Amino acid sequence: MIREVQDEILRLKKEKDVCILAHSYQTPDITEIADFVGDSFALSKMAAGAENKNVLMCGVRFMAETAKILSPNKRVYLSHVDAGCPMAQQLSPESLAQMKAKEPDRVVVAYINTTAALKELCDVCVTSSSAVKIVSSLPEKKILFVPDCNLGRYVQKQCPDKDIKLYNGCCPIHNGASIEDVAIAKIRYPNALLLVHPECREEVCENADYIGSTSGIMQYAEKSDAKEFIIGTENSIIAHLQYKCPDKKFYHLSQRLVCTNMRLTTLYEVLSVLKTIGDSDNENEIIMTGEQIELSRKCIDKMLQLG
Repeated sequence: MIREVQDEILRLKKEKDVCILAHSYQTPDITEIADFVGDSFALSKMAAGAENKNVLMCGVRFMAETAKILSPNKRVYLSHVDAGCPMAQQLSPESLAQMKAKEPDRVVVAYINTTAALKELCDVCVTSSSAVKIVSSLPEKKILFVPDCNLGRYVQKQCPDKDIKLYNGCCPIHNGASIEDVAIAKIRYPNALLLVHPECREEVCENADYIGSTSGIMQYAEKSDAKEFIIGTENSIIAHLQYKCPDKKFYHLSQRLVCTNMRLTTLYEVLSVLKTIGDSDNENEIIMTGEQIELSRKCIDKMLQLG
């Protein structure tokens, strides 16, 4: 049955000229039918380079918004209308505007995991893999890093010459992994290396053998001579790693590392959205004005310039 659904998706994808993007946290049945699989910003760049006139983002809303910002002439759709990102929604544009007014001399650095509306007020955007490089390259010393304090604290440690003020936001999924989880996992799997995402808590990162983005974790595990790994990011990554490295073993750091928003997208949701592409008043389409795209793109262009 899954194969039949996938075949119908592939047929409609070709018929409607759609580029399908799947975040690495999506399940294998979805990544198998995607044109590109990867981290959020990498997917948006791939969408911009694709020749298709339509883009379907299998991920969460800020990812689809970023794809629209980088591909303003394409019609961009989100795989599930309710798939949001709790971290991206933790800081409102109004609150950020107030923070900027209090300390106007601080450069606002925004994690890519933010809404398009928030990006309009930021000076430069960063990804988890480029954050340290970009912040260290800024000529300004005073930084306001939003919204993830865990990633911000990681950057802070790597850039001691910067005065970095953190907003107290976080990814509730990654932040759920605790030092107790680390202790239990290391007892259970004493020969395994611990690979974690910088969105994890500081004490978790301090005990890691490697800290990096989702793609970084996957690349490290694939290239490493080690045979066992504890994975400290969204648990779906384990299935992808096990497929790519059948001779290695991968373990969960915590059963709580599950992004329910990512799990809203199913293979059947993908098929359903594909059937509606081109319809007027489609609730899955990302609609932004030219002014919104121009304003929110400035911090992304700055990121591309520096990173």
